[in-house]
Amino acid sequence: MSDIREKLTNELLYLYNTGKLYHAYRTFGAHIADGGVQFTLWAPDVRSVRVTGDFNGWDASAVMEHIGNTGVWTCFVPGAKAGDHYKYDIETAKGEHLSKADPFAFMSVKRPGTDSIVTELWYEWHDDEWMKARESKNSFTSPMNIYECHLGSWKRPEGPEGKETFYTYRELAEMLVPYVKEMGYTHVEFLPVMEHPLDASWGYQVTGFYAPTSRYGSAHGLKYLIEAFHKEGIGVILDWVPGHFCPDDHGLREFNGDKLYESIVHPDWGTYKFDFGRPQVRSFLLSNAMYWLEEYHADGLRVDGVTSMLYLNFGISDKSKMRFNEYGGETDLEAVEFLKEFNYMIGNNVKGAFTVAEESTAWPMVTQPPSNGGLGFHYKWNMGWMNDTLEYMSTDFPWREGAHNKLTFSMTYAYSENYILPLSHDEVVHGKKSLIGRMPGDIWRQFAGTRLLAMYQMAHPGKKLNFMGHEIAQFIEWREYEGLEWFLLGYENHEKHQRFIKDLNHIYTEHPALWSDDNSWEGFRWIDPDDRRQKVLTFYRRATGKSKDDPGELLICAFNMAVEAFDEFEIGVPEPGYYKEIINSDNVEYAGSGRVNTRQVRARKKPMHGMPYSIRIKMPVVGAAIFRKNYNRKGH
Repeated sequence: MSDIREKLTNELLYLYNTGKLYHAYRTFGAHIADGGVQFTLWAPDVRSVRVTGDFNGWDASAVMEHIGNTGVWTCFVPGAKAGDHYKYDIETAKGEHLSKADPFAFMSVKRPGTDSIVTELWYEWHDDEWMKARESKNSFTSPMNIYECHLGSWKRPEGPEGKETFYTYRELAEMLVPYVKEMGYTHVEFLPVMEHPLDASWGYQVTGFYAPTSRYGSAHGLKYLIEAFHKEGIGVILDWVPGHFCPDDHGLREFNGDKLYESIVHPDWGTYKFDFGRPQVRSFLLSNAMYWLEEYHADGLRVDGVTSMLYLNFGISDKSKMRFNEYGGETDLEAVEFLKEFNYMIGNNVKGAFTVAEESTAWPMVTQPPSNGGLGFHYKWNMGWMNDTLEYMSTDFPWREGAHNKLTFSMTYAYSENYILPLSHDEVVHGKKSLIGRMPGDIWRQFAGTRLLAMYQMAHPGKKLNFMGHEIAQFIEWREYEGLEWFLLGYENHEKHQRFIKDLNHIYTEHPALWSDDNSWEGFRWIDPDDRRQKVLTFYRRATGKSKDDPGELLICAFNMAVEAFDEFEIGVPEPGYYKEIINSDNVEYAGSGRVNTRQVRARKKPMHGMPYSIRIKMPVVGAAIFRKNYNRKGH
């Protein structure tokens, strides 16, 4: 007999019904016990609930017991076992019968099916070394270079004509993990892996919040994939979608015959926004966050659509339909409190894990602690940097002088939050073109511009994120229904571009000046931000020294956005010594023209750009170079 019934104590039910139960998944859902399965569900204000499934011939004979007036129902079904399909038959207050999937189901059948599956959660993990090290790691002073990936379209296997096929989680562990490792990324981020009915939603319209999608295999398969990344020293971030849910009938929609989990229909997406004012909904979502961090060892959660949660009238243009809070403002006060509690919960319960906000407005203190009035996220996507940078890089060369401030404006607010610089999936869909497709000029200049963009992103303060396909300079937009165009690597320009991205990624992790101080002016200083006429941008990055007498690593970063080259371009530098080029986007190995600096450059005592010394370098056409300060000719 299961002990779940005994676990349904007054204290546990009180916590659930007040929005404070952070591990509801340990009790709710389908839990395997000796001789059967215990089913537990929250469905208030209904006449009855029955469990139907493989174990009883789907005849609704397993009647659930209502625990007091809590809205919680439970029953033990002898003979039920792992792998059995099931659903709940809910008789509403009006006498209607609804067939619903389990909100806490740990697996679901592959679409178009809608059954829940009894699943054993226990998994024998082998990533103790990673998880232990993570507890004491400071992500703010560590490199973070994220490979954003949609598992269903990174690669697709060849199957029978007309039949859709995917690689499994375990197969991806054999291909994706070594690829990400070789390319030099520090983290991988999966577009939502929670169960969803529509491929074209990319996982952002969820029906099974606790169920990894069955498209790619089992729950244990996903754990195996995450474990494989951890064994190679790579962190895993999951996209998490607490703002809304898919309106399919078998899901959370009108779960008890009336609004229960939902508040309003999302005006842009046709989904339902969660009711953050209902305590049981908060318990459901907060437990869900803990579930992915604890049961799947995720290292971070990137919260999708935070902006749509913060504002009551997000997406509403009809003034007659606008809503306002008790103070007359448009802030969703309940959503704000939910996000604060979400971040507080993780910060206090999951050592080493971090959270990321996709927030596109000027909402203040997104990455400040709730105790200081902030939302409590660790990081925020820098959407302003992304928009301005891509607008500049899309501008044809004769007009770049007038757009120069697009490159410099980001530094006016770069340290207002802890930022990640995203070049994400959202920027290569819906007619926006691929990154290389945005670049002006002929093919050579398009490749050069794409390399220049990558160099600028890597040198700019902030952590980094790039969507899959950027590294091979794919010309077409991303399509979720097919794999990336890996055949392009058979062409020299694309193969060399991938080599460049790989080398740039490793340069990033090898040089602390690019990541050890991303959050203050101690790690960055302009050399010349105002050379709009020549379309050149220069600054330096510095790492925190290891001792009082150690100034730390110094890197000089130079970017030429123009189609004119410079053979003797002078740049001010803060210190004497020798400066060695560590990477140049114009290297012939990267399909460039070869305008590189092969010898170390000695700083002259000639003041320039407010600096006491200067160096003279070659500057490539539509290219960039980074120099490391050495103390002598031997590179030390």
